[in-house]
Amino acid sequence: MTSPGRTERLVLPGVLTAEQAARTVEGILATQRTDGAIPWFRGHHLDPWDHTEAAMALDAAGEHERAEAAYDWLVRHQNPDGSWYAAYADGDANAPTDRGRETNFCAYLAVGAWHHYLSTGDETFLDRMWPAVHAAIEYVLELQQPGGEIGWKREDDGTPVRDALLTGSSSVYQALRCALAMAEQREEPQPDWELAVGRLGHAIRHHPERFLDKSRYSMDWYYPVLGGAVRGTAAQERIDADWDRFVVPGLGVRCVVPNPWVTGGESAELALALWAMGESDRAVTILKWIQHLRADNGMYWTGYVFEDETIWPRELTSWTAGSVLLAVAALGGDEATTSVFGGERLPTGLAPDCCR
Repeated sequence: MTSPGRTERLVLPGVLTAEQAARTVEGILATQRTDGAIPWFRGHHLDPWDHTEAAMALDAAGEHERAEAAYDWLVRHQNPDGSWYAAYADGDANAPTDRGRETNFCAYLAVGAWHHYLSTGDETFLDRMWPAVHAAIEYVLELQQPGGEIGWKREDDGTPVRDALLTGSSSVYQALRCALAMAEQREEPQPDWELAVGRLGHAIRHHPERFLDKSRYSMDWYYPVLGGAVRGTAAQERIDADWDRFVVPGLGVRCVVPNPWVTGGESAELALALWAMGESDRAVTILKWIQHLRADNGMYWTGYVFEDETIWPRELTSWTAGSVLLAVAALGGDEATTSVFGGERLPTGLAPDCCR
């Protein structure tokens, strides 16, 4: 059982005590299967992105062996082309329920693996992860488009979907920088990746027309900031421009406008983006607001329909809990988490912004 002493780094006044953080970590551990898989909740599906987010939260809580088991699950079940399927029933690798292979899902192993390395300093782990990360990034970059954006996925039959999602591409941007950090640590330069991330960052910052219009979704609003492609004055202007559109004071962040539904995951991720901008006070406020989603077992409900004053859906997801813990870890100064989401120890100066 996780002890409060292991979660002292996850204490944030008004948000989590050490005991509450330990309870949340125990909830994620209870969701994890013995083979390392972390589904949304037991009986639901696993997707590789949310599986990784939950594993990162375990590392932030000091549960390094269990986090490593989650990454080993991905290595064992990687497809020959470097991808993973979009969904597996209850984390059963033999029971994929969505055979699409989404690029941001596949790239995210690089973020988790680099975070684990920074948490543990385990060079052996880094060596073991490198072939899987390399194959995943190569798979993803096969779908990079001439404008720099990343195509969404390949269908079950291998057909590429070249339409790009801004949220997904922003997540890939972060993953590429983490993969490059791994390559640098291993002294294995990847110049093609450097060019790719430069082109991708330029597309995210300057060419919204290259992405499908999903501007109703809050993730498209804050993810360019969270993924690190947009920072400084541009980030401040971006967040301030749509703050009143997406943020519901006292409750959290809408998933999609105009729906009267706030969600824990989006709220915690916005808090992480605010922290990365230097807006820690606003980040803490958001995290305080979403404590109404906390359940007695320490996990968090996915969302709340405020027009009806109803918890919906009735599910306690590992990734929602994970996103809360990661936001608290960043605010608390956890070095691995601040490095991954703040950009420290990640490559900079990749391809000038004038390049098209």
